[in-house]
Amino acid sequence: MAKDQEIRLNRFSQKNGEIASELTAQALYDKCLALSSNLWWTWHPEVHSLFRDLDPIRWRQLDHNPIALLSEFTPERLAGRAAEMVLHSRINYHYRRLKEYLSDTRKTWGTTNAGILGALPVAYFSAEFGIHESIPIYSGGLGVLSGDHVKAASGLAVPLVGVGLFYSQGYFKQHLNTDGYQEEEYLDTKVENLPMEPAVDADGKPIMVSIDTRTGSLHAKVWLMHVGRVKLYLLDCDVEGNQPDDRRLTSRLYGGDERTRIRQELVLGIGGVKAIRALGITPGVYHLNEGHSAFGPLEVIRERMHDDDLPFDEALRQVTRRTVFTTHTPVSAGHDFFDAGLVEEHLGPLRDQLGIPYEQLVGLGRVDPQKEHEKFCMTVLGLKLSRRANAVSQLHGHISRRMWAHLWPWRVEEEIPIGHITNGVHVPSWLAWQMRQLYDRHFPDRWITGMGEPAAWRNIHNVDPGELWEAHNALKNLLLSFVRRRVSRQCRRRGEGDEVVEAARAMLNPSILTIGFGRRFATYKRATLLFTNPDRMDAILNNGERPVQLIFAGKAHPRDEEGKQFIRAIANCRRDPRFKDRVAFIEDYDINVCRHMIQGVDVWLNNPRRPLEASGTSGQKVVLNGGLNLSILDGWWAEAYDGSNGFAIGKGRSHRSVEQTDARDAESLYAALENEVIPTFYDRDVDGLPRGWIQMMMNSIGTLAWRFSAHRMVMDYTRTMYVPAAGGLSCDMTRG
Repeated sequence: MAKDQEIRLNRFSQKNGEIASELTAQALYDKCLALSSNLWWTWHPEVHSLFRDLDPIRWRQLDHNPIALLSEFTPERLAGRAAEMVLHSRINYHYRRLKEYLSDTRKTWGTTNAGILGALPVAYFSAEFGIHESIPIYSGGLGVLSGDHVKAASGLAVPLVGVGLFYSQGYFKQHLNTDGYQEEEYLDTKVENLPMEPAVDADGKPIMVSIDTRTGSLHAKVWLMHVGRVKLYLLDCDVEGNQPDDRRLTSRLYGGDERTRIRQELVLGIGGVKAIRALGITPGVYHLNEGHSAFGPLEVIRERMHDDDLPFDEALRQVTRRTVFTTHTPVSAGHDFFDAGLVEEHLGPLRDQLGIPYEQLVGLGRVDPQKEHEKFCMTVLGLKLSRRANAVSQLHGHISRRMWAHLWPWRVEEEIPIGHITNGVHVPSWLAWQMRQLYDRHFPDRWITGMGEPAAWRNIHNVDPGELWEAHNALKNLLLSFVRRRVSRQCRRRGEGDEVVEAARAMLNPSILTIGFGRRFATYKRATLLFTNPDRMDAILNNGERPVQLIFAGKAHPRDEEGKQFIRAIANCRRDPRFKDRVAFIEDYDINVCRHMIQGVDVWLNNPRRPLEASGTSGQKVVLNGGLNLSILDGWWAEAYDGSNGFAIGKGRSHRSVEQTDARDAESLYAALENEVIPTFYDRDVDGLPRGWIQMMMNSIGTLAWRFSAHRMVMDYTRTMYVPAAGGLSCDMTRG
């Protein structure tokens, strides 16, 4: 129903006194609570705008958290505000839509293609889930990918439950001091402001799980979060019975030492499996998203041995057949390694029940079980305990087979049983409302239900170039307003003068080519590559006829000093007269900052040191909104770039010397900007339109949006991994 129609209907109803009789203040409040309690709303911008209209200022201040917002209203005040803003019919309409979505799965893709999973669902384990900025239980790309995975499973109605950890302090809040140095702040999250409830068993009792170790037991309660049709279960160690250190075990993502990490992963893997059992769920597939949850299959093996009186080797064979393992990183630091003694301390009681010797247990996490000094690797464990394993892009598949070939010394590299399923992004979560309206006008009816198929996107070439350019520029202006607001607030917080604050409020020009860079500030991602030659960069940014401006955002791990220095170098560009009007750094990169950036930039820059980017998904989000990618041919871009849908840095080669590789890539980056990107952007026709640029925008959307959608990704997992695994087929996974 169009908004103006809703307004007319509501005014008519109010005039005739129907609202008071149909909908009491409490009933209206309850419907708003129901909408806020299922994260379905996070990918429906019209529901987002409904909450915003209740109080736009508090909505922004509360990180777009509807439960926190509603807690500040009484039912009577909410009813008064709804009457004032003519919201009654909108609330009713979206409440009905949510109920219909949850109840009607008859015509969904999952019902047709994932039938066996209805009785034996997928249990999807991940250490973090990035659903929305108001739920800070994610740090970056892995979490956002997991969030997009469960959202797509919900949309397709693929039977799946998520299993993760509840981090009461989440990842850190980032602030830069006056010297541009990153400082971290951890804040407690108010559970009452999150859409969570205690998970309960068949008798309605809250579920608690315990994991025995050689030094005592760990306990965790289980929370339930609804993500559309998917239930997400989160384990929380802040419970009575745990030691003080263990109560803080799940307070922060990726914090603490090696002992903290192994205990977190024990809770996620073994505790997660126990929680599923207590819930009465019998999974057909265990999907381990990275090695953090790789202890889980050991608990499943123990279950099978106990329930079916099986020997260890037979239970192992049966469980691995139903286990899927996804590896996300070719960087050694991205894999968890533990001392064998630490493994025995935490898995010793489970090993006793499995009836296997110490050497066999620790050997499961070693490439060579006989090497006593080799550390226990969670990725090795995940690969050994799964029959189907995959990397997250085509190139990453090649790298992973080479990286782990020594686990199968009798096979040639091409036969290593690690395939690939390239990551994708959840289209409704990342697609700007303005672009959605444009697509709705020109694409086939109900195109959004087929977003993972190429046919849904073919009509992009029928869109008027001026209309597409206008929609993009509207989003660009929203981004620049957001940047000015955030940067001026940063200056004010640091106590800088009014002149500096006012300059920040006027920075950036919507007519200038705008390049965005937003990601984790790991050193291999080379955030400072653009400034390898400052004089050349000065000439590019400050060209009198064809200038360029840059927007950066990202966090460095608290212990990554080199990454922090990268941030400092870029943030302090504001002190350099050559760059101060052309470079902006936004603090505290999160889903909200990412959303603004990927929806509004002209170009998204990605220049990792090949081949260290496993996939990358931020550039895929840019595609949906008409931005173009300028990227090293690594990760997803190595299989996406075709010469007409964006720009490439380099030729997909790397030098043996890191220094030489960086120098070559910097030269290629400058050349691409000077000879391709900038001329194409500023080449305008008599109407002021960059026709060549707009054609590339259309080519990018038409060729890439469907291929790199999370719906396509989850369909691939379902066809090639989930259904065969749940069906008990014993063949190795095919090559992606």
